[in-house]
Amino acid sequence: MWDYTEKVKEHFENPRNVGVVDRIDGDGQVGSLSCGDALRLTIKVNKANDCIEDARFQTFGCASAIASSSALTEMIIGQTLDEALKVSNQDIANYLGGLPKEKMHCSVLGREALEAAVANYRGLPLPLADSPIVCECFGVTEKEIDRVIRENKLTTLEDVTAYTKASGGCGRCTPQVEIILTRILKGVETAPPIIPTPSNGGTPKLTFLQKARLIEETIQNEIAPALMHDGGDIELVDIVGNEVQVTLKGACAACPSSKRTLADFVTEKLREQVSENITVKEVRP
Repeated sequence: MWDYTEKVKEHFENPRNVGVVDRIDGDGQVGSLSCGDALRLTIKVNKANDCIEDARFQTFGCASAIASSSALTEMIIGQTLDEALKVSNQDIANYLGGLPKEKMHCSVLGREALEAAVANYRGLPLPLADSPIVCECFGVTEKEIDRVIRENKLTTLEDVTAYTKASGGCGRCTPQVEIILTRILKGVETAPPIIPTPSNGGTPKLTFLQKARLIEETIQNEIAPALMHDGGDIELVDIVGNEVQVTLKGACAACPSSKRTLADFVTEKLREQVSENITVKEVRP
């Protein structure tokens, strides 16, 4: 059982500003349904003075995630956008009287949602988007890890995992996370690699929610209709990192060519519409 402060418990049991603002000026969606924490933050902005008139959230996650989101909205309503952007993940934790170290990633999630909402309002690319993903399980980028280590003065791999979830899944990214941590602790600066962005003709990194929505739309609008034409069907079961888990139905379920359908049609269509890193796994009911 986590040792939560009374303020965390109060914001979890009676969260403030739940829902969506009545006029969405900025919309920030971050996190991953596959890891249990996802947050949408919408803001209403007074365009005359750039002041946040209202902020509301929708969170799928634990008590700390809900409390952090609730606290964040209370902190930024009435602030200008520039003032709000100065709110750090530690500020959110402090507002709640502290969070268990293992739950600090919830405060980081709130800070990222705020930055995404402001970027959306201003028509700017997502902050830290032009960075390679280090942790595929939770979609954590190199720049996200770098910033959290520096701002929170982290010194151990355990700390980095607690604040970002990186290295907390399959563990394949652990060596990369340790390299980033060691580089920062030793004060060695390296130039980040160039990642494709709209400005250089590439494709920006999608948040997990954006990717999930695009996968679902591609399956519903392009893949399923084609399979239904031949008496088959497909159902999206889950998304884990870049692995899309589906169940084939109808004629496709018993078809001897189902593996070829998954490899040559479903997988290729998702790679074409979503990401070249997509893999597809059939899950039988």
